[in-house]
Amino acid sequence: MTAQTEHFSYDELLHHLSEASVHQHFDAFTDITWDDPDFAVDPTDARWVMPRADSLGATEWYRSLPLDRQIRIGMYRQANIAKVGLQFEQLLISGLMNHALTLPNGSAEFRYSTHEATEECHHTQMFQEMVNRIGQDVPGGPRWFRAVAPLLAIAAGPLPNIFFMGVLAGEEPIDHLQKSILRSGEQMHPMVTRVMQIHVAEEARHIGFAHSYLTERSKDYSRLQRAVLSVLMPVIMRVLCDVIMKPSRQMQRDLDIPAEVIKEIWWDGEHSRKLLRDTFGDVRMLADELGLMNPVSRRVWTLLGIGGRPSRFRSEPHSAAS
Repeated sequence: MTAQTEHFSYDELLHHLSEASVHQHFDAFTDITWDDPDFAVDPTDARWVMPRADSLGATEWYRSLPLDRQIRIGMYRQANIAKVGLQFEQLLISGLMNHALTLPNGSAEFRYSTHEATEECHHTQMFQEMVNRIGQDVPGGPRWFRAVAPLLAIAAGPLPNIFFMGVLAGEEPIDHLQKSILRSGEQMHPMVTRVMQIHVAEEARHIGFAHSYLTERSKDYSRLQRAVLSVLMPVIMRVLCDVIMKPSRQMQRDLDIPAEVIKEIWWDGEHSRKLLRDTFGDVRMLADELGLMNPVSRRVWTLLGIGGRPSRFRSEPHSAAS
């Protein structure tokens, strides 16, 4: 939570988030000018070249390719990132509805959960429209994730703490990636830029809700719950981070990306290992606040490559040396 919201009770915070959703929201088909001539998808448009802020776009391998192949890979990668995001949003919507089934009348949590589900529905429409217009038949996440996603959504009812950790494990990496690309100022296709801007704007609320939910529920953790969740949290973060960030094997085959390039980017290279650690600075801060950092769990965070200094505040920029 930010300094501005720390003095609110949990229900008051949910009320503010709900009011923000009412007055500051986006519609997938009125807030994006899909038919603007500048949004047209041209397979010779150099704006499809991946920015250097993207891990794949920054590699010497990618930069050495002919322009037409850079464009093809850029179109496929942007479409696949959107498709993975869409699949994760579908899982989130299903889980939120399962969670809402457990909530009583008059619950502020029920109201905000349905606001968030509404916004996520617009995100799925937005992402799918972009995929359709790019015209690449992308798979999205790995096959195993697509197979088990319906089962993961069921966990939101009986295992809400684990579910909302999973929410953060999906939302934090893509939010970190999109913010980094937007902050870089590099030119991209305007359709991609607009979709990212909308997603980042609304994900701030969604991430804030997941943080607040876990903070509120942590007050009731038993010693055993705290011990189990402290170890599960980094495992959930690491597994779902790969689903969001790392290309599936099908994408690797479709684009003929060399295995050594994949290995260097995800996550064997020095730069990529730092990116992985930086992605979870906010989550490590939350784990500290929840009392889920202990000698055993810290070791798990480190072994999984996502340990390090926690953020001092939400969305703290990371230095080149951290």
